Amino acid sequence: MMHATGTAKRLALGLGALVLLLAIASAAAIIGSARIHRGIAETMRREEGVRLSLELASAVRDQYAHQAHTIIIGDGSHLGFYAESRDTVLRLTRALRQAADRPEERSLVDRIEAESGRLDRIFRDSIVPAVLRGERQSVQEEHGRAQLVVTHIQDLTQELVSRFEAQIAQARAGADQAERRTLAVLVAILVAAPLVATAVSLAIGRSIAVPVAQLQAGAARIAEGDLDTRIEVRGAPELVSLARRWNEMTAAVRDHQEQLVRSEKLAGIGRLAAGVAHEINNPLGVILGYAKLLRKKADGALAEDLAVVEEEALRAKHIVDGLLDLSRPLPPPSEQVDLRALAEDVVARLREARLLEGVSAEVEGEASAPGHAEKLRQVLVNLVRNAGEASGPGGRVAVRLRERDGVAELTVQDSGPGIPAAARGKMFEPFFTTKPGGTGLGLAVSRAIARAHGGELAVAAAAEGGACFALTLPTAPAAARWRAAGGAKP
Repeated sequence: MMHATGTAKRLALGLGALVLLLAIASAAAIIGSARIHRGIAETMRREEGVRLSLELASAVRDQYAHQAHTIIIGDGSHLGFYAESRDTVLRLTRALRQAADRPEERSLVDRIEAESGRLDRIFRDSIVPAVLRGERQSVQEEHGRAQLVVTHIQDLTQELVSRFEAQIAQARAGADQAERRTLAVLVAILVAAPLVATAVSLAIGRSIAVPVAQLQAGAARIAEGDLDTRIEVRGAPELVSLARRWNEMTAAVRDHQEQLVRSEKLAGIGRLAAGVAHEINNPLGVILGYAKLLRKKADGALAEDLAVVEEEALRAKHIVDGLLDLSRPLPPPSEQVDLRALAEDVVARLREARLLEGVSAEVEGEASAPGHAEKLRQVLVNLVRNAGEASGPGGRVAVRLRERDGVAELTVQDSGPGIPAAARGKMFEPFFTTKPGGTGLGLAVSRAIARAHGGELAVAAAAEGGACFALTLPTAPAAARWRAAGGAKP
């Protein structure tokens, strides 16, 4: 009887200790999850504010561009487009006001709204009448005033973006701190839990020895950071319950962690795409406008040349639109692309544009893969053009293709000086470039396109010197569909 009583006491103490640990772990997980959830929600709200601010800045530039088109054309035929851009600015301003929930943010939105109204009044009350009367001096003066207003609006939106980003950083820091604390508590409990479970197993005998061992193994994996592990236990109900709750806690922490990482990645792509569109779309619009206007007045060879200018400007705009699409996965490839024909066409186009002048370029081998021809063309243009620039006059560019083991491989090798060791690890980072006039986007966008096709773009070993880039794509449509649906990381 005494032994039974002692065993019962030890069992009660052991189970009590396990319940206490479970309660602490549950409380830590719930509190930590709540804090992480609040951090993620705050981050998403502020990221929406950043997106709206950047879109508003871009819309104001579009509004200003339509004003410029009215001045260039010299009549009121563009006023309808201007009205649409003005409506867009008003809509974004209203949405931004809802996202700005702090007094200083609303004050900035009020100032942006006032300046936007001022820009509209300058155009409607001063510029349009002056354009219709043909008063060029007055048009130039009012256009200068409008430009100052646009610059002021851009400064205000940038200040608003900075405020939102500071709040995003603060929210992320809070979520990261809550995650670290929660994981620390879980790790501490998961380290102590096997010891307590072992003591209980010694008290009640071998009947629960196996379940305790299973708990120990699972807890060790979780303590090492493997949040995908699952503890499967059969035996005493208390231990089964403990394992189930541990699984729920680790699953919750893992889900919140993955959600935070996805939010950060999407926000980064969104800011990159919006920034590039803001800087490039407006100049492209002006170029297209001038090209169309001059082509109407030209004839013969000049008209053909202007048509080429317009075509290439449209191609550049398609590239910018493609960058905006990087935040969304590509649909499954719908056509089989002859990579050799595509490579030969790219080399021919670049040679016609005198971008391979003095450079020997050859295409060898055969390969094809399911994909989007225009996207893959964009990748090849980047690779071959970079290779030509690196090789220089008298240099050599070799494009080699082959298929093996269900993979199409295309390599582009140049005879240039090669890639410095310090730059090799950064070649595919956005905005990193070794060229004085480069944007640093070509290779980053090309790798994203390759991965969206289920393939990869990497720096390959160059046995003959120079630099070598290898593009690999799956040749099986099923593999391409699987990777495009989620197997590739954009």
